[in-house]
Amino acid sequence: MSVPEITVKDLKAKLDAGETPFILDVRQPEENAVSNIDGVLIPLKELPMRMDEIEGFKNQPVYVHCRSGGRSGQAAKFLRSQGYDAYNVKGGMKAWAAEIDPDMQVA
Repeated sequence: MSVPEITVKDLKAKLDAGETPFILDVRQPEENAVSNIDGVLIPLKELPMRMDEIEGFKNQPVYVHCRSGGRSGQAAKFLRSQGYDAYNVKGGMKAWAAEIDPDMQVA
């Protein structure tokens, strides 16, 4: 099953337009401490056990990101299998730093 993606530029455009998309960060806490885009932090390995924390977002798109797109792709695939409208943020925080915020540090 392929997972739909959203680019960091398209996600940033949603934020700039005043939308409040649900953003899920599946990195580790130490990575999130270095840089984040105000998403909900649930590390990939903990996601299956913490689904109750995102249950209220099942009826809206979920934009999943990590450092470079690998873990978030796995998480988005899992979420889609659970009935969520999940999208992988293509390139993750590395793409965000490269295309949106060049001053951002990425762990």
